Amino acid sequence: MSALLRNASPRACSFVPRKSAKTTRSRRDYVIRCERNLRMPIYWVLDEKAKVAACIDMRENVKQLIEEIGLEYWQRLSKEFIEEGRRAQLARTRQLTVPGIYRGHTFYGHVTEGKPGFQPLADPNWLYNIPIEMEITSEGKIRLDFDGTQPWGYHSMNCTPAGMDGGMFVTLTQHMNFEGLVNDGAWLATEINIPHGTWTNPDNEMAATATSWALLLPAYGVFQRLLSRGFIARGFVEEAFVGQVNSPMIEMGGTSQYGTGFGMAHFECAAAGSGALAIKDGLDTAYVGWNPESDMGNIEIWEQNMPMVYIGRSIVPNSGGAGKYRGGCAFISTWLINKTDHLRLVTSEHSSRVFDNGGLCGGYPAPTCEKHHAVRNSDIHERAERREPLAHTPGTDPLVSDFERIYKGEQVWEEGPYITRPHKAGDIFSHAYNGGGGFGDVLERDPIKTAWDVENGFLTREAAEKVFGIILKEDAEGYPQADIDATVARRAEIRRERMRKAIPVSEWMVREQLRVKASDFAPEVAKMYRSAMKLSPRFSKDFREFWGLASDFTIAGEN
Repeated sequence: MSALLRNASPRACSFVPRKSAKTTRSRRDYVIRCERNLRMPIYWVLDEKAKVAACIDMRENVKQLIEEIGLEYWQRLSKEFIEEGRRAQLARTRQLTVPGIYRGHTFYGHVTEGKPGFQPLADPNWLYNIPIEMEITSEGKIRLDFDGTQPWGYHSMNCTPAGMDGGMFVTLTQHMNFEGLVNDGAWLATEINIPHGTWTNPDNEMAATATSWALLLPAYGVFQRLLSRGFIARGFVEEAFVGQVNSPMIEMGGTSQYGTGFGMAHFECAAAGSGALAIKDGLDTAYVGWNPESDMGNIEIWEQNMPMVYIGRSIVPNSGGAGKYRGGCAFISTWLINKTDHLRLVTSEHSSRVFDNGGLCGGYPAPTCEKHHAVRNSDIHERAERREPLAHTPGTDPLVSDFERIYKGEQVWEEGPYITRPHKAGDIFSHAYNGGGGFGDVLERDPIKTAWDVENGFLTREAAEKVFGIILKEDAEGYPQADIDATVARRAEIRRERMRKAIPVSEWMVREQLRVKASDFAPEVAKMYRSAMKLSPRFSKDFREFWGLASDFTIAGEN
């Protein structure tokens, strides 16, 4: 029996399996169900047919192999392959990491207060606490424990046990198991504890799980960073990777530019910025954990499938987490709503008030996604007819955007997720994706590399100086160039400032302990900790012991 089921309760597998095919054909009732419940069922059904075709291909190849070598030998061989995979996973873990217990943490926040659509009045905003403990045994077994995370919620970002298991191996196959021979043996060399009733393992079979990647991505980004700590401890610095990022997605529906009903999810989000590595910067607009063959797609193809025309697509400066090596930068797209009187735009998997893409070894987390910016009833067509300049992005000025400076119309700033009234032709909409966390001390970053970043729009001149302590000047042709002497002086000043502001950890603990005892938290934070303590005796015990609290301490308020 799998480690997944060993660590779950008897009722843990709350998802409902459905038989989709019989022999070599998709069941008609299943196809009808897809047609009635999906916006674009043709793609789902084609995907199902591809799965059936793959099964047929595998079946015929196995039958041919059994004819050649015999059934008994095939059965023995299959067991040997699985055992070889188990031993290989254990050996690889022993080789690359140091045994011990590693702990990590991340958070995920979602704000829906005041937005249209159903949300329970008591639960308009969500803040998820995602603690992870990874134990690596001397044998090389990896045990993951999600004890202390939150209950499932009334949203689509819950997960199933199978999804949690899949997320673990999506991570392992990219960062440890490079030879591509992963089978049930590797599975038997791992364990995962997903507490019943949490978002990782809902105790209600009706809990929605359509966008489970929203919580999986930050969770397994922590897993990547925990593995990287093990790599660094063993001396394999080149293997360290700060982790995958959350990748907000745009979903849309309504009337297409062809006058027909339509619905789609925009998959240009498959090209976010990756976390940094311990030896170089992260990938810019080129990686997400759930689709390592990242591709944002051609603009012209997307425009054929949605009633929007691109008027801009560009790098978001400063979107990669700062560090000796910065995280990969994200990009922003800007569209003109085109040839429709009803387009509903919704974004999901969007964390806005907390950092869900952390840094490593002193590196900064990646910034949260920018707010959505839209202009309703814009005058873009009139400006185009007059051949006047157009704004293709909101720009980098934090006080006045290029949209506000150039376009007339109703200016809309909306924190994610974007849930609002429909758009129509003539409206403008922009959406930014996520960058990755940084690695190492920002004051160790290469000034010359930073000058290149500023020149090419990955970093602003202000961030180069204020964050990295790098002073730039212009060369004879007007391009940014690192002023090494001024940079050395500025960094020395920053280090002195760090020392001036620094306090002993013991003092910080005393100050924060007073806040904890007084339940001095933002409402969402208080609710987050209360729900975790209510669900997990172990988390409650650890929390109280860490802060030196009474054994019966509870956080004031009600969930």
